[in-house]
Amino acid sequence: MLRTLLALTLLLPLGAQSPARGLRDQEIQDDIRERLAKSVIGKDNFKVTVREGVAYWEGSTTVAQHKGAATRMAKAAKARSVVNKIVVQPAGAKAGAPAPKSKSVPKAASTEPPAPPRRVQVQWVPGRP
Repeated sequence: MLRTLLALTLLLPLGAQSPARGLRDQEIQDDIRERLAKSVIGKDNFKVTVREGVAYWEGSTTVAQHKGAATRMAKAAKARSVVNKIVVQPAGAKAGAPAPKSKSVPKAASTEPPAPPRRVQVQWVPGRP
């Protein structure tokens, strides 16, 4: 009887953590969104969600520093860790638009023959490292 009571007492706090964690995630997410609304990077329309203390960022921007600012913002809001999937697009692209797909461009054929490989002669001198 005493062992059962002790076991239940020890397990009770573990079950109680689940609803509190969800509430904590919502608090972190609300804090990040408040900071985002006051920040310059708010115009990039990033999407942020928080699950189990981890902040997940999605979106795109043309300013590379905004990606780092988003990570720092989540850390300041007490996120346990950050998964930043914000894509930095080249200047001139519209922020919030999907990232362009990269196309491989073939290199122009050179009219010059390739240079021969260099040969180096190494001479060993006794007594020297």
